[in-house]
Amino acid sequence: MALIVQKYGGTSVGNLNRVRAVAERVAAAWRQGNRVIVVVSAMAGETNRLLKLAHDLSPHPSPREVDVIAAAGEQVSVGLVAIALKDLGIPARSLLGFQVPVETDGVFQKARIKRIDASKLLGIVEGGEVAVVAGFQGVDRWGNLTTLGRGGSDTSAVAIAAAVKADVCEIYTDVDGIYTTDPRICPAARKLERISFDEMLELASLGAKVLQIRSVEFAKRYGVPLCVRSSFNDEPGTWVVAEEPSMEDVLVSGVAAEQNEAKITLHRVPDRPGLAARIFGPIAREHIVVDMIIQNASEDGFTDVTFTVPRADHARALAIVSDVARDIGATGVSSDTNIAKISVVGLGMRSHAGVAARMFEVLAREGINIQMISTSEIKISIVIDAKYTELAVRVLHAALVEQGFGEETPS
Repeated sequence: MALIVQKYGGTSVGNLNRVRAVAERVAAAWRQGNRVIVVVSAMAGETNRLLKLAHDLSPHPSPREVDVIAAAGEQVSVGLVAIALKDLGIPARSLLGFQVPVETDGVFQKARIKRIDASKLLGIVEGGEVAVVAGFQGVDRWGNLTTLGRGGSDTSAVAIAAAVKADVCEIYTDVDGIYTTDPRICPAARKLERISFDEMLELASLGAKVLQIRSVEFAKRYGVPLCVRSSFNDEPGTWVVAEEPSMEDVLVSGVAAEQNEAKITLHRVPDRPGLAARIFGPIAREHIVVDMIIQNASEDGFTDVTFTVPRADHARALAIVSDVARDIGATGVSSDTNIAKISVVGLGMRSHAGVAARMFEVLAREGINIQMISTSEIKISIVIDAKYTELAVRVLHAALVEQGFGEETPS
């Protein structure tokens, strides 16, 4: 008898027919003798509707009250799923984040999970009931309702799976697995049977929307096997698991595109110790995530510093950096929101040469200029003009995935 955590996204519970279909799937797992915990997102579009109400009412709504409003979507979903399960004769109980409890820090709209008390959940499932838990939400030590940010229900599910030591965490969504790239951009994309935590972490951080990055971090840290599946069919999904020796046989596992970033450049920054801290310290204090950073070689005692941030944080980051630029004597600040980050990811890149050279060669052939480059052990990322996004994804997928690019460095 396995202990299973199933997570259903917004499209999976997008209407009452979909809620009934989810209940049928959960019921089937329960009738097989499994203990089941279900984590549910708000119905598709509901969180956006609720957030719009807050922002239509006030240009700067209180983050605390925004969390109270946003969390209402999941409350409706868990109630509906529990009702549908009971109509099928399945004992079920809905729980909100504070009832579990899912304890978080006090950062509204971007809270991080600190602790989950598994005793109540285990008591429910050991007693034969299905626990239906609201994703995306928790409670801080002062009793405030908090939310985990976009995609937070994935994090809720994996964190709960880790806390109860589940045998598997199944992530049900509107796609039937993880693909080598976005099939809507590249019809030749293929579904992966298995992918490592490290590769999935890179893809999640690079714009692959199937899994939220913090959920993959939890899964890797606590060794929770993930299976990404569709709630619309019974096709086998993709397993996200610990690295296996055979995984390095595949050089490039995926090509990802991220268009929700912005680039900011400080021009002619005095090149002396401590200025990088003065630039990025105020940004960090505002909880703005900085991604790629490039500093040009010093010339005449001055340098340019360029970095990327989420596009949603562009205006705030630009205001902060503009103030810093005046304080440190930089000559100016410029920014660009019309960019895209394209990345290739694969465990095999650790021990194979030539991927970067081939990547740059393919892009040059298409006349695509590279603005920034960043690398890690299993990833190469570039920033390009946004209008070339789909072309870049297609040609890189063709050259590095479809053609099975090998060890040789291209001549």
